[in-house]
Amino acid sequence: MKSERELLLGSYHAALAAADPLQIVPAHLPPPPAGRTLVVGAGKAAASMALAVEQHWPADAPLSGTVITRYRHGLPTTRIKVIEAGHPVPDAAGEQAAAEILAEAGRLTAQDLLLVLVSGGGSSLLSLPAAGISMADLKQVTRQLLHSGAPIQSMNIVRKHLSAIQGGRLALASRAPVLALVVSDVTGDDPTHIASGPCVADPSSYADAIAILRRHGVEPPPAIATHLERGLRGEIAETPKPGDPALAHAENRVISTAQQSLQAAAAYFRAQGITAAILGDSVTGEAREVAKVYGALARQVRDHRTPWQAPLALISGGECTVTVRSEKGRGGRCTEFLLSLALDLDGAAGIHALACDTDGIDGSEDNAGALLAPDALRKAAARGANAAALLDANDAYGFFEATGELVVTGPTRTNVNDYRVILITP
Repeated sequence: MKSERELLLGSYHAALAAADPLQIVPAHLPPPPAGRTLVVGAGKAAASMALAVEQHWPADAPLSGTVITRYRHGLPTTRIKVIEAGHPVPDAAGEQAAAEILAEAGRLTAQDLLLVLVSGGGSSLLSLPAAGISMADLKQVTRQLLHSGAPIQSMNIVRKHLSAIQGGRLALASRAPVLALVVSDVTGDDPTHIASGPCVADPSSYADAIAILRRHGVEPPPAIATHLERGLRGEIAETPKPGDPALAHAENRVISTAQQSLQAAAAYFRAQGITAAILGDSVTGEAREVAKVYGALARQVRDHRTPWQAPLALISGGECTVTVRSEKGRGGRCTEFLLSLALDLDGAAGIHALACDTDGIDGSEDNAGALLAPDALRKAAARGANAAALLDANDAYGFFEATGELVVTGPTRTNVNDYRVILITP
């Protein structure tokens, strides 16, 4: 019989395998066009998606292009150039590569194909500020949004209205047919929110972007405020909207989702004789508050054997948020969820948990997430770690560093959002 730790880690790796671009991409590749194929893209899965294209593209069919991925997420390719750039805050490397991508797309003809590889993280990696906005301005507003607790969909509405390439503008630049293969990292799997939708119509507006900044208390740099106000007045063109015939040549195909990974994890547990319940692939909200709800459900199962009986795995995905209260804190939403869960369970026997980001990086440090055992509070306290104080300081990494239960995978080169599981044993 496997230990709880082995079961939790095994389920995480099953979820990752279900989102492996090397396995998923080949079935969605189109036949080569009469002309040439330009491959472009951005995201944490960009390098593995590009490698999958290279491995399965006919050797005699013209193929070239550029994709942008996060630093340390690259892979060796021969026909498609891989550029590493800044994430979650954009940088000049991403800006330069995005400019090159937009220019190359504009040189295609109707006989060619623009193959776009889109995955989570692309919003910051494919950053090309609109005219009048500097990269410094974009960095500043991105940092403010990251610390504000704004959901990713709201962040991307703002970014689309500050960009020269996102919000459908990449597809607009191409006279060639466009096929975007999308690995989803957002709740709902709507391509408009993934990498800020470079090839898909955008239903949001400049007014929405301004309202989001105000709602979350973000004071943008003057150049950004001016740009958004000009857009509101109609002095700058809006992003293309649903039904716009200018995007009739573009297809966006979601090829991997969080739900598929959750189903793979559930199948893993069932193969071990453990009931698995998927609680949702689109869980959002403050990580520390979501943990309290799940803690109550876990106790209900353990103590009252309803609505399921142990052994049971409660599985969920999605993207919670963390409102940063301390600039010195370390960690991310997965470890913050687990630390809050630890405090809520208060050492309850028979309940173990794991929360990890499928991209291998949870927030600010080197870990994908962590494991939680019933003795975690005791172990941390023995090492001088105060769980409540660390949660208040947004330093969940420090807590799990003390317990020795950080999960470190390195870059997975995929991203279908967070994976959480609570394992309840009799």
